[in-house]
Amino acid sequence: MPNKTVYVSDDDLPLFQRAQELVGGNLSGAIVTALRRYIELEEGRAAGFDEVVLRVGHNGARQVRFSGRLLTEASEMGSEAYERFRVFHTRKGKYVVHQQRSDWSDYPTDTNWLADLTNWRRMLGVTDPDWGEFTMDIYDAPSDLKGKIPDKLYERISDLSDHPQIEDLDI
Repeated sequence: MPNKTVYVSDDDLPLFQRAQELVGGNLSGAIVTALRRYIELEEGRAAGFDEVVLRVGHNGARQVRFSGRLLTEASEMGSEAYERFRVFHTRKGKYVVHQQRSDWSDYPTDTNWLADLTNWRRMLGVTDPDWGEFTMDIYDAPSDLKGKIPDKLYERISDLSDHPQIEDLDI
């Protein structure tokens, strides 16, 4: 097995020692794992993908993370609820639909209402509600999204699957 020497500055030595403790002594395994993750992220970034973190579950208490890019989104603020749909294309070719539904009847009342009065952005609806149900579904193909998302979003996704998202013009 070939050997590689890695020179570590005195300032970085505690970092390497901690990594070695966490992996049970096999520092080369930790370095290889970190390098794989770094290469995957950087190659994804070069291809237009970013790290996406989404809130899921009741009130978005949990988070999920993947490499993808936002294709389209839409939100609607109605008299009964706020709804937001976002559709992502993942680096592995899947389609992720992230939906948030916040019913106004579920507006958190256990918060400090005086503080809410001073939070004009939240009261005026300038920011998205931070409560409600957050769901995420994964699909294999754009055609699988039909009937699962609003028609206008499905039309955008269909158009994007037929045409490149960015077209380079030589003009």
